[in-house]
Amino acid sequence: QVQLVESGGGLVQPGGSLRLSCAASAITLPYRAIGWFRQAPGKEHEGVSCISGSDGTTYYADSVKGRFTISRDVAKNTVYLQMNSLKPEDTAVYYCAASGPLAITTIRSVCVRADFYGMAYRGKGTLVTVSS
Repeated sequence: QVQLVESGGGLVQPGGSLRLSCAASAITLPYRAIGWFRQAPGKEHEGVSCISGSDGTTYYADSVKGRFTISRDVAKNTVYLQMNSLKPEDTAVYYCAASGPLAITTIRSVCVRADFYGMAYRGKGTLVTVSS
């Protein structure tokens, strides 16, 4: 059974940092798009960042560019989201999601589309609260 398990959320002050992890089981990262999404209270899911499990190409929402960094460890089957300079508006439940197997040329379009419910697998989320 495929599982994506997020960890690393918590309470942090504005300007602080957190690193989220997404551990995948029963699937491997290559030939997949793996994305981080977030949902703030009363809002829709928003694509935050995405990475190609094959070549590590990364994509970011404008709201997090320069502050967040996505990375992957293929050997550990884990994707990370390093979040720096956190702001109160970053408060949300953060979800990891992975596509089904894709051609490498298709991964880009999936990452750019950032459709949370269009991903084949989704985790249960981890809460990030940015507050003083």
